[in-house]
Amino acid sequence: MKLFSWNVNGLRSVARKNEIQKVITSEEYGIILLQETKINEIRGIITTENYHVYIMPSKIKKGYSGVISLCKEKPINVIYGIGDERYDNEGRVITLEFMDYFVINSYFPNSRRDLSRLSYKLEFNKIIVAFMEKLRKKKPVIVGGDFNVAHTELDIARPEQNEGNAGFTAPERKFVDELIEKGYLDTFRLFNKNGGNYSWWTYIYKSARANNIGWRIDYFFVSNELEKKVKAAGILEGQHGSDHAPVFLEID
Repeated sequence: MKLFSWNVNGLRSVARKNEIQKVITSEEYGIILLQETKINEIRGIITTENYHVYIMPSKIKKGYSGVISLCKEKPINVIYGIGDERYDNEGRVITLEFMDYFVINSYFPNSRRDLSRLSYKLEFNKIIVAFMEKLRKKKPVIVGGDFNVAHTELDIARPEQNEGNAGFTAPERKFVDELIEKGYLDTFRLFNKNGGNYSWWTYIYKSARANNIGWRIDYFFVSNELEKKVKAAGILEGQHGSDHAPVFLEID
């Protein structure tokens, strides 16, 4: 089965370009995870005839945050949020439970340029890991989405210039280290050990994507019980429509 995750930076915008509809219509992916959707419903935006659709919008303001999960197989259960209103009201997490594993769609907070939301994000990190660990006691966990952090210097084009900036602070990067120590695998790194592979390019510099001045901040992690079942993982760098590129995971 193939899973697809994409921060669309506004579902309406990417739908107008017909890019997300192409992905859905292809039916290549059994599960599609979308982040920063910024909508409350999909009616009139995309069609999803062969998918079950689950939406977690922001409750605090329109046009902000939000996640949507689509899957061909109907899940056993759907969990909205992580049990903390501070984050659930922003529409950041949907979990689908299937027979053999959980699939978490996650949109991690951005710590902001002035780092005014760094402590908020670090608390989210703690809570979502506790949530993941609780689920993992029942069955393996897959978590995909926008983590809003570049883990190492291999994951960012200009590490020295961005040291200490939002998404590349020591505490944010340490979180990924700790996640790996707990037994979660960065599936991309199972297949690619090199730098220069990015999933986000800022709109501030118009030539950032053309010149590949980017960050790898979108991931698929799996609990290590699934390691031997992971067949492929990567970044679909050629997919346009958002400032992010989608990431994918193929699992047996």
